[in-house]
Amino acid sequence: MASLVLLCQNPVLTDWLTALFAEHAPQLQVLRPEDAQAADAEIAVCWFPPQGSLGRLPNLRLVHSIGSGVDHLAQDDSRNPALPVCRVVDPDHTLGMSEYVHWGVLHFHRGFDQVIAGNATQHWQRPKQRKAQDFKVGVMGLGAIGAPVAVRLAEAGYDVRGWARTPKDIEGVKTFGGPQVLHEFLGELDVLVNLLPLTATTQGLLGHEVFRHMARGSALINCGRGQHLDADGLGQALASGQLRGALLDVFEQEPLPADSPLWHTPGVWVTPHMASAASDRCIAEQVAENMTRLANGAELNNLVDPELGY
Repeated sequence: MASLVLLCQNPVLTDWLTALFAEHAPQLQVLRPEDAQAADAEIAVCWFPPQGSLGRLPNLRLVHSIGSGVDHLAQDDSRNPALPVCRVVDPDHTLGMSEYVHWGVLHFHRGFDQVIAGNATQHWQRPKQRKAQDFKVGVMGLGAIGAPVAVRLAEAGYDVRGWARTPKDIEGVKTFGGPQVLHEFLGELDVLVNLLPLTATTQGLLGHEVFRHMARGSALINCGRGQHLDADGLGQALASGQLRGALLDVFEQEPLPADSPLWHTPGVWVTPHMASAASDRCIAEQVAENMTRLANGAELNNLVDPELGY
């Protein structure tokens, strides 16, 4: 079987992947970029590959993300765009995401953000309690992950609406399709949850034009991609009071640099890309299966459409 090389900016992640493959796919030859045989590798397994790393591998036949997203590959512009790209799709990914988003909505719905902020100054503050059905939640992105998230929130009693590029039909959720109804979808939202894929049309979407159509004092939960967020627009919306807070789990650069102002922006809550992730076994088995398929000339699983970006 062909060898694979691990390409990650974070050495801790590289160590984790090495142990992961050793446990769940010991038959694979796993290399690091500094290994003498790395240049012969035909598969690169990546999460935020270092700049220039893909271009130094002349025998590559496949680039494989260890997550469901592939936009992090843009960190390295040396990648041959003709190379096929695959991603990992864990059927249990939806459950983790639904749990995280439900917690995030509760965080703002029940005013835990205000309570935690008050703890720092010993300020006793009881937030106003609102019924779930009086709390409007919008979910952007109604695909394999977004639709179940919206359904879970609706089942919890929230007033849920969803928006996608094309019209969808989801029981218990008022849906909107297309850019022409985006502003209508955003109107009076208390919390906006972003689960969109990253494309040329969604990059930077979470900015002033979106925030100004939401209810004043509303909040943002971003579990899509860091590149969806216009950080300056977010800062302005928080400073003006248009937004009261933002729960951010994804960032343009990960780990989030220690000098990022997001760490210290009032109202911003940072989590380390933990909303949901593929299991160790799932990553190892899906990469190993695609290595076998590549060697046999078979159709690859979870092949990314370069036009759609997913």
